[in-house]
Amino acid sequence: MKLNQNRAPIYEALQKFRSMRVVPFDVPGHKHGRGNPELTAFLGEQCVAVDVNSMKPLDNLCHPVSVIREAEILAADAFGAAHAFLMVGGTTSSVQSMVLSVCKRGDKIILPRNVHRSVINALVLCGAVPVYVNPEVDLRLGISLGMQREQVAKAISENPDAVAVLVNNPTYYGICSDIKAIVKMAHNANMLCLADEAHGTHFYFGEDMPVSAMKAGADMAAVSMHKSGGSLTQSSLLLTGPNINAGHVRQIINLTQTTSGSYLLMSSLDISRRNLALRGKEVFSKVIDMANYARDEINAIGGYYAFGEELVNGDSIFDFDPTKLSVYTRDIGLAGIEVYDILRDEYDIQIEFGDIGNILAYLSIGDRPQELERLVSALADIRRCHETDSSGLLSQEYIDPEVVTSPQEAFYARKKSVPIEESAGLVCSEFVMCYPPGIPILAPGERITKEILDYIEYAKIKGCSMTGPEDPDILHLNVLE
Repeated sequence: MKLNQNRAPIYEALQKFRSMRVVPFDVPGHKHGRGNPELTAFLGEQCVAVDVNSMKPLDNLCHPVSVIREAEILAADAFGAAHAFLMVGGTTSSVQSMVLSVCKRGDKIILPRNVHRSVINALVLCGAVPVYVNPEVDLRLGISLGMQREQVAKAISENPDAVAVLVNNPTYYGICSDIKAIVKMAHNANMLCLADEAHGTHFYFGEDMPVSAMKAGADMAAVSMHKSGGSLTQSSLLLTGPNINAGHVRQIINLTQTTSGSYLLMSSLDISRRNLALRGKEVFSKVIDMANYARDEINAIGGYYAFGEELVNGDSIFDFDPTKLSVYTRDIGLAGIEVYDILRDEYDIQIEFGDIGNILAYLSIGDRPQELERLVSALADIRRCHETDSSGLLSQEYIDPEVVTSPQEAFYARKKSVPIEESAGLVCSEFVMCYPPGIPILAPGERITKEILDYIEYAKIKGCSMTGPEDPDILHLNVLE
């Protein structure tokens, strides 16, 4: 039966609720904004008036039976999934629920090492053991790529007791693995296939896009609607295929997700799903056109390399997300994070992130050509004013880890704090990463090496935002005793 994607059940219920002038003797305590006039003035009366608690007419996120359930059914239909869960803890919550739904203590899960920290956090929580498929690295760009089919097949063959394979679809830089082939390999080995699609919402709606996880036959996918889908920050979806028990997944979600789901976040998911279902093909076609135009203009400046589908090699770069505007900056003598800082401080342009060798400008449904013109002009200006000798710049973004013990064992083990310069050779018990993109340089259970320490020091000097350790200055690291 064809569902009516013009509907937005949560939004409609909130509109009805607003017109009823209900007297609130429940939480939240601001009582439709009256108790906090400064907040109401800042966010607007329309916003705080629908910041409400679960109640019978508005359903309950922990056990939806009416409007939230209807919204989930519509989302599942729009994304081609058997079931969809509205998530209000960000895609971190979606990823963790996905992993916790299929893994328990001691289970093996095959995954690339260039995953978001939320994946490894889930392993800390459940005690599963990672089997890393170390991605190939583009030595010029210094970035990690996708999972090679041969490497995945080898990992499956050597670990027939693994319960699942996890794939990034795509990576932060827009690089896709051959997810269809990986799904087939996993299923042939009686394993599940999970997809981190934090950066792939648009794959479900745009034309000339890489294949989405659900279309490829994956069993679960974490989809970050607030990134390219237009919903409010912290709102996300968890999609499941026909072989997954939705009731079990709901129980797992309810272990960690709030019992006070935000109706601002849920209604934004509902409205954004409707927008994408009705207009996604049209809007993402424009996003691709803008990204292609910007790539051509940036490459015409000289010194920069805005990379795209020319990188596709049929394996470790099986496909490329055409909306991603990733730009290599080292040839003008500047690290990506330095270009990031200059754009923000001198041109009032905020891009998604800069790392050692690259920047990423995130394009989506809210961008316009005139803003892209500003970005292109600023990059040309930066090259003219700041270009310098590129020798001596570090190029490697990804370093293969040596895994000594599981993330959970290392995180909860007896540990000691040592000066970072004395930590080489020891086993780390915490995370170290640049955020964004949030891919750990070190994760609990991995050996600290001089190469890793040199990378951390270089990233700090260049101004990367470093997070993870107990010591906020990252002068000390916690290691296993």
